Amino acid sequence: MVEKVITLENIPLLDFLGSENENIRQIASAFPQSKIISRGNEIRIQGRAPEILRINDLLNMLLQHFHRFGQVTPDNVKEYIALEGAPFEENQKDDVILYGNKGLVVKPKSANQRKLVESAFKNDLVFALGPAGTGKTYIAVAIAVRALKNREVKRIIITRPAVEAGENLGFLPGDLQEKLDPYLRPIYDALSDMVPPEKLKYYQETRVIEIAPLAYMRGRTLHDAFVLLDEAQNTTSEQIKMFLTRMGPNSKVIITGDQTQVDLPNRQKSGLKEALHVLRDVKNIGIVSLSGKDVIRHKLVKSIIEAYEKDEAQKEERRSANPSRKSSDEGAA
Repeated sequence: MVEKVITLENIPLLDFLGSENENIRQIASAFPQSKIISRGNEIRIQGRAPEILRINDLLNMLLQHFHRFGQVTPDNVKEYIALEGAPFEENQKDDVILYGNKGLVVKPKSANQRKLVESAFKNDLVFALGPAGTGKTYIAVAIAVRALKNREVKRIIITRPAVEAGENLGFLPGDLQEKLDPYLRPIYDALSDMVPPEKLKYYQETRVIEIAPLAYMRGRTLHDAFVLLDEAQNTTSEQIKMFLTRMGPNSKVIITGDQTQVDLPNRQKSGLKEALHVLRDVKNIGIVSLSGKDVIRHKLVKSIIEAYEKDEAQKEERRSANPSRKSSDEGAA
């Protein structure tokens, strides 16, 4: 019997251990051959050496998660516990997508992000669906950069529809590219994490990495390329059909979108929703759904998403019970 004691220093115990030590109880359930006791700011582990090492690795990953996001939830603990009881991270040692700038390691941080990576490796076309903050765009960009670095493709093309989210940017100064940059900033931010600045500049100048609005895709055949369509919920039916038919030989495509944040005018139907319906029976197309549980931004983002989802569900119930209230609910939204 071996014993190890882990001391939690300068950590709010409720945020790390969970209400009534729920997080620790989950870990104890996953490792029934060991005894895990939490008293004050100490976690005492008793058992066989190999299993204690695994528990220690798991706790270290949870501590890293806490220091980055400020809280560890029971859902986080589930994500870090591997199938069949091994720590999530232990089973993911080979799941590094790529090594970015300044030693940044880009890898899945949730089970659904891992599903997205696996689906992208298996399929030439993948839909990644989910709310803001779930990492779908960031992971998709990382997969594309990895393919370029491994010479699986010759170029990366990243596009998104230039639809304004409740703001009018048409009167901003500058040329066309400068006007479009605000729409594409999230893409630039992700790339700057993964490609050294000088190389990124060279790739853009030589069009090895091309970032452009969706309208620029018309009439092209995209071959030997990794193509990412971001914010696809803001495409029209005609736009997404046009985009899907651009695929050429040796191309892979990831389409990301959040069906709850459609910014099209006059309640125009989202092309993403229609494409998912039309292509539902087509083989070799991956569809991965992420949820609030996958949010990796500030811990409040998850709560905000859950609150909006709850409100929308309540409105839908009212609409079903009293169709005449539909217009008043929509006006309140």
